[in-house]
Amino acid sequence: MPENRVNRDNNAIAMNQRGFTLLEMMIVVAVIALIMGLVGTNVMSRFQKAKYESTKLQMKQLGVVLDNFKLDCGFYPTQDQGLDALIKKPGGRECKNYDPSGYFRENKVPNDGFGNPFIYESDGNKFVLKSLGNDAKEGGSGLDKDIKSDELD
Repeated sequence: MPENRVNRDNNAIAMNQRGFTLLEMMIVVAVIALIMGLVGTNVMSRFQKAKYESTKLQMKQLGVVLDNFKLDCGFYPTQDQGLDALIKKPGGRECKNYDPSGYFRENKVPNDGFGNPFIYESDGNKFVLKSLGNDAKEGGSGLDKDIKSDELD
């Protein structure tokens, strides 16, 4: 008799256990997708803003490097010499005190926070650095707005 009782108890337990229905699983998946959508949108927005702010910082640092070049050479690299003058001695107007190792340890001019090269404009007396922003096109608003070194706060 104890054996019958064990079988009845196991059958009762088995009858009380049931899995999730397809509808319940779909509801859970939908809730998870909704949460991920909200979180993902917020994270991506912050990531784009961080790229924009990073570009401003890089621009300021690049301005310091250009100022160091001017201290050594007496002029900013011309537009023809470009930012490459910061990694190898430029031709044209001679710089007598040019740092033989260049002005960047990596021998590479950094790109803006969006991965695009900075646009450099100079006549040798002053310079403007420009980034086209997130959309890499002239103009724009918000995070697509162009960033210029002479407009930084």
